[in-house]
Amino acid sequence: MLSHEKVWAAIDALAARHSLSASGLAKRAGLDSTAFNKSKRQSVDGRPRWPSTESLSKIMAATGASLDEFMRLVNSLPDGLSAQSQAVPVLGFAQAGAGGFFDDAGFPTGQGWDSVDLPTLLPKGGYAVEVQGDSMLPLYRHGDRLIVDPGAIMRKGDRVVVKTTGGEVMAKVLARQNAQAVDLHSLNPAHPERTVPVSEIEWMARIVWASQ
Repeated sequence: MLSHEKVWAAIDALAARHSLSASGLAKRAGLDSTAFNKSKRQSVDGRPRWPSTESLSKIMAATGASLDEFMRLVNSLPDGLSAQSQAVPVLGFAQAGAGGFFDDAGFPTGQGWDSVDLPTLLPKGGYAVEVQGDSMLPLYRHGDRLIVDPGAIMRKGDRVVVKTTGGEVMAKVLARQNAQAVDLHSLNPAHPERTVPVSEIEWMARIVWASQ
């Protein structure tokens, strides 16, 4: 059923898919940065305020999403969805490099995960990794939490978390991928570009949100 909560949650989820906040999505679409703020989703007398068809058209154009894709996103959300924070499993980058926390596809498993409340719609099987150190500057800082979706389709230019068979965990930009190797661009210009053989990649997952 099409509901006020689901439509706004779908906008949040669409923003998250492109590593944007709701404000960031509004700006990318050429709208006022406050257009999708939580305070704008209710009128002053408490009645629900719906996004305009013009706003929806602009955010779909900005993200490349079709109307069918947006409606599938709306319909995939559970009834009674709350806009409040959600408990997200979280793990530090250092611990993520150790064994026992992920299955072969990069989904969380085992014990030792902490939990943190974040204001975002978590994809099924998704989790957060906490940045440690400065290797991901200037985009991600120490303490930032990256929401990762192991089930998301990855395309050139996406920001990804990669774990190698040697236990290294890194956040990079996916530059190119073929059957033999994956080319990764560094977020920090002080760190070199990487070409990693497919045989040395344990898993790779797309970053869909960053909490700073």
